[in-house]
Amino acid sequence: TWDDHEFANNCAGDISEKPDESPLTYLFRRAFAYQAYYEHMPLRRAQLPKGPDLLLYRHIPFGRLAGFQILDSRQYRTDQPCGDGNKPQCPAVFDPKATLLGDAQEQWLYKTLDASGAAWNVLTQQVMMARVDRTVGEEKAYSMDQWPGYEANRQRVLKYFAERKSLNPIVITGDIHTNWVNDLQVNCDDEKSPVVGTEFVGTSISSGGDGVDQPKTAEQMRSENPFVRYFNAERGYVSCEVTPTKWTARYQTVPFVTKPDAPLVTRKTFVVEHNKPGAVEA
Repeated sequence: TWDDHEFANNCAGDISEKPDESPLTYLFRRAFAYQAYYEHMPLRRAQLPKGPDLLLYRHIPFGRLAGFQILDSRQYRTDQPCGDGNKPQCPAVFDPKATLLGDAQEQWLYKTLDASGAAWNVLTQQVMMARVDRTVGEEKAYSMDQWPGYEANRQRVLKYFAERKSLNPIVITGDIHTNWVNDLQVNCDDEKSPVVGTEFVGTSISSGGDGVDQPKTAEQMRSENPFVRYFNAERGYVSCEVTPTKWTARYQTVPFVTKPDAPLVTRKTFVVEHNKPGAVEA
C-alpha cells in the first residue's frame, strides 16, 4: 500500500499542499502518479486506476491464522483539521466528520473485521495510530498528519477494538523512518486503561542515513507516553513470526548504512499473546 510520497507530501484527499494549485491540476497530476504506481508495483487488475482514482484498500485472508486489512489513509481523508505539523489537538480533531479513512472505507473495515474468523487481524496502514506527545512537560504536541489529528476517527476504531476482544488486532505502520512499539488504549491519558491492540512501527531501510539506537529524545518519548514500549532510530526492518497462539516481532537493525558490511542486529523482540493485547519484551 502507499503513503504520501508516492504522490505528494502529507496529501489529504483531493487537497493540494500548494496553495496556488487548482483542484483540477492537482487531480490531473494525481492521475499520472497513480498510473505510474500501478505500472511499477505488483498489483492485480482489480487495482487498475481510473484517472485520479485507484481502489487500493482490500482484504487478504491467510487461512484461519491471519486476515490482513490493507488500508488507504491518504486518498479519502479530509484535510488535516488543525493544519499540518506538531501541535496541540484543536477542537476540530474531535469533529466526527474529520476522517482519515473516509466513510465508505471505515464501514468496509468494520464489516470485514466482523466477518473475520482469523486468529489475528492485521491492519496494514500508513501513519502512526498511537497518540504520541512529542514535547516535554505540560505542553502537548501531536502530529496532525497522523491518527491523533483525526481523534474522532481514531476513537471509533479503538472503541471497536475494545468491544470485540476476540479480534486480536495488530496494527502495522510505516511513514516516520523510526521504530516504535505502542500499546493502543482507548484512553491513553490513563495508564490503567485497558490495552485494546498493539502497534508495530517499522523504520526505513536506508533513508535518513546512519541512525542511532537510542536518540536523545528516546527517554522523553517514553516518559511522556507510557504506552510507548520501544523507540529506536536506526535503519532496518521488523520481522514478524505468527502462530495461532503468539505474535513475535523482532526489530532488526544495522548500526550504519553509509558503508558496506554492517552487521544485522536484533535490537529488541516483543511478543503479543493471543487474546491478551499488549506487547511484552521477550
